[in-house]
Amino acid sequence: MAKQFTNTIGSKLFLVFAILLLLLVSCKTNRSIIKEPIKEYGADFLFNKLKENELRYDWFSAKYSLDLIIEKKKTSFSGQLRMRKDSAIWISLSPALGIEMARLLISVDSVKFINRINKTYFVGDYVSINKMLGTNIDFDIIQSLLIGNDLTYYEEGKFRASYDSKEYHLVTAGRSKLKKYVRNKEDEDRIYIQNIYLNPESFKISTMKVKELKKESIKLEADYSDFQMVVDQLFAHHVVYDISADSPILTEVEYSKVKINEPQQFPFKISTKYSRIQ
Repeated sequence: MAKQFTNTIGSKLFLVFAILLLLLVSCKTNRSIIKEPIKEYGADFLFNKLKENELRYDWFSAKYSLDLIIEKKKTSFSGQLRMRKDSAIWISLSPALGIEMARLLISVDSVKFINRINKTYFVGDYVSINKMLGTNIDFDIIQSLLIGNDLTYYEEGKFRASYDSKEYHLVTAGRSKLKKYVRNKEDEDRIYIQNIYLNPESFKISTMKVKELKKESIKLEADYSDFQMVVDQLFAHHVVYDISADSPILTEVEYSKVKINEPQQFPFKISTKYSRIQ
């Protein structure tokens, strides 16, 4: 019975990590109301302010606590997140007050996952990940949604701007990857419908909604709040990811001990006793 339970949790963890790589989320949280009317600006001005106020970093690390809800069942975890911009993302995950149960290493070209519970591992490139999940993902999308920045290597000139009494809104119905970064036909076909909500005081992203043009049934929304100063920059210490797919997944993350530009290590060793997931 115990083995069956741990294998089930392990399988769900791998599914969560895989789906989070989709970066297609949908969360609903209350936004703070600005007392004074906000000014009307065009898309170019808002986009430039967005870029000016993004988190600037080469290295990033933080501890986190995480509540995961799958099929109305809630499980809590904790762990560490380490990143080197445009290079590597390392995630360690443990049950509450327990030893590490899983580890994930994402690079520009590959995804590696260790499940210590059932002694399995996965190693693959984005082609295999995309085939397994039926979507198109890349490293840039993953790091952008984790940090709360805009996509980096995608077209910038197709946004439309609007605003309400709370926030600015940037939307594009056809954002594709810049040609100089396209390496295969899958990238050429990838077009995202993207909605960005900006705080009118800090111009930080408060909500990011993304869905793929050809797969509108799968949506992801990331909601960022509790912005705190870290080395003279604002960073969201509370993030909610709500994935709308066949099996909806809600993930709520609280960050602590955030560090910027302190070099990190990314230990990742696979035991010869582990079995590979194909």
